[in-house]
Amino acid sequence: MADISAEQFAQTAFDLDLFDEWQLRQIWAELGTRDVEFDTLKKLLLRRELLTNYQIEKILKGERTGFFYGRYKVLYLVGTGTFSRVYRAVDLDSDKTVAVKVLRRRYSDDPEQTSQFQTEGLIGTKLRHPNIVTVYEIAENGRQHYMVMDFIEGQTLRDFLKIRGKFEPLEATKLISDVSAGLAYAAQHGISHRDIKLSNVLVSSRGQAKLVDFGLAGAGHNDQMSDEAIADLTNPRTIDYAGLERATGTRKDDVRSDLYFVGCMYYHLLTGKSPLHETKARTERLNKSRFLDVVPISQADPSLPLLVAHIVHKSMELDVEKRYQSPVEMLGDLRIATERLAAGDSTSVAETEADAEQLEQELNQHRDKVLPQRNGGTLMFVESNTRMQDLFRQQLKDFGYRVLVTMDPDRAFSRFEANEQGADCLIFSSKGLGENALKAFNRCADSEHTERINAVLLLDAKHSGWKSQAKVDKHRVVVTMPVKLKRFQRLLDHLMTTK
Repeated sequence: MADISAEQFAQTAFDLDLFDEWQLRQIWAELGTRDVEFDTLKKLLLRRELLTNYQIEKILKGERTGFFYGRYKVLYLVGTGTFSRVYRAVDLDSDKTVAVKVLRRRYSDDPEQTSQFQTEGLIGTKLRHPNIVTVYEIAENGRQHYMVMDFIEGQTLRDFLKIRGKFEPLEATKLISDVSAGLAYAAQHGISHRDIKLSNVLVSSRGQAKLVDFGLAGAGHNDQMSDEAIADLTNPRTIDYAGLERATGTRKDDVRSDLYFVGCMYYHLLTGKSPLHETKARTERLNKSRFLDVVPISQADPSLPLLVAHIVHKSMELDVEKRYQSPVEMLGDLRIATERLAAGDSTSVAETEADAEQLEQELNQHRDKVLPQRNGGTLMFVESNTRMQDLFRQQLKDFGYRVLVTMDPDRAFSRFEANEQGADCLIFSSKGLGENALKAFNRCADSEHTERINAVLLLDAKHSGWKSQAKVDKHRVVVTMPVKLKRFQRLLDHLMTTK
């Protein structure tokens, strides 16, 4: 359509519903004639903001689709990736600017990709936090799958870093604090991210970082798969996590894997270099040496503040027990670092011989002061399934509770029988304990040492029939799994405050 006339172009735009009949009449009235050069019409359309350059180019290419997604009119293409494109659009009902993320057509018939795309949208609609991009709705129109999100005036952290080269410690720490705050909120809802990287962080014009793309939350590899099988996964974005988890012997869906890659981003912002060897080769990304050969940040740049280097090092510990155990814990240290950097404390690694253990003790003393306080009390979680232990310990700590874990009910009761204040609430899980969880729960009611102690019996779905055998009371309750962590938190709060 290179030789299209002004009148033909205007009619085509009108037929595509890009403007209405009244606007079309106004265009010709202002021009005074329809016999004008196309460039004259184009300048008018752009000046009056009736069309954008993007819309004009699509029409000139002869395209007749992709101008609307539901009630959202596309204005510009703002980003493109392997699996989707993101457009700046306007909601025709409210005149609000939004972002519309559209799954590429070649994946619209792929069940795995459409399912992942829908998962991202569904998770996004449930998360409302200043450091997570809000998803308003997900929809499909025929073979087109799209979601509508908050439009962030800014750019990805990856693009920002390309421009800046690297960041000053204070600015980098603020950005990573934002990321950690978003992850902490998601963790409270039982959600990990699984695709933490620079391009999945948007930085607004005000300098606030916001997480996007929770599409891989809960996704992962089968622990029994070979490296070759993982390398052949349809979705290459799972491979970095698979490589880390293989190298460290941890399971999938562990939020501490997210924290490792948050540490990688922090390292990259501070030094201008990725700590991991960057490669597109899938088998190389799975190689254990990629994680073992990381140059410690204290060696990469000894001029960095000691506290900043310590946070990076702890978040990237290969021993997951030495790594930060939750986003909240990491967020606490980042906020301490932000305060100290803002106050002018820039003591570098090279300028001090401070002991790492001593620094950790100091951080432990101050961490609670910079985080929202909850006097949740002490919980004792009794379960032999290690995965359940890790999940509940991590999540309940994030909710503000002190969590003790044991796999032996007798050991739990011994603390009370020795007249020690073992905990404010006992939680018995049948996932690993089986019927012993029911027996231990009922023992709480029969023992003078525990009859007044709060207790919760968590029954696996296959054990739900045991509920009728449980000795319940106002402070002894039964919960059948699966249960949403938020609901479980409210139950615990109720027990703690009404006893």
